[in-house]
Amino acid sequence: MKKEKSLVRRIYLEKTIQKVEQKIDLLGIYCHYNAIDLLNYRLLISIAIFSICLIVLKEGYIVGPLLTLIFYVGSEYLLLDIPIKKREKKLEEEAVFFFEVLSLTLESGRNLNAALDITAANIDNELSAEFKKALAEIHLGKSFTESITDMKKRIPSDTINNALLNITQSSIFGNSILESLNNQLDFLREKRILEVKSEIAKLPTKISAISVVFFIPIMLLVILTPVVLEFLFG
Repeated sequence: MKKEKSLVRRIYLEKTIQKVEQKIDLLGIYCHYNAIDLLNYRLLISIAIFSICLIVLKEGYIVGPLLTLIFYVGSEYLLLDIPIKKREKKLEEEAVFFFEVLSLTLESGRNLNAALDITAANIDNELSAEFKKALAEIHLGKSFTESITDMKKRIPSDTINNALLNITQSSIFGNSILESLNNQLDFLREKRILEVKSEIAKLPTKISAISVVFFIPIMLLVILTPVVLEFLFG
């Protein structure tokens, strides 16, 4: 096992392994990727692509390195970066409802731990699952601050992580979290509204692109078909 680890460390830089591990963590508790396996598969497939290009293509010595580089860089982007970005957006959408319920639970007089337990137990989404994992770790003996800090490593959203930071500070210093939580909620709502407005603003451009690709060729075909037929058949 030690030999295997030392071999892996020689192939990949420690910084590269840590970067991939951090990205895998950001995909959440439902992701079962292994950093070393992912790096090994990427390396082996890259070598296979390069070898096949050299054997099959006449210009393989030019095409091979290019395709290998595209795959090597693009695979991480497709497997990790894009899902992380999608997850960030999804969690921020879920956070509005989760923190609203948490705020109402705190206003009813519950303490922070009890409010988190009740909120996580009654909401079924990915953010709630992350809180359930953190709370389970607390029940197994991990400290509240340590558990929430570990949870932050699995959350790709800075906004949600700010809310988690406020939660840990509230637990440590005993101050009220309601005001800061409501501020985070207002920020999340405003951010969501701005994203919707941005999507609406992009619609004319998307519609124009669709028109150019689909409708204009069809219209030209309808208009020009009689002229072409008359020219061909007199």
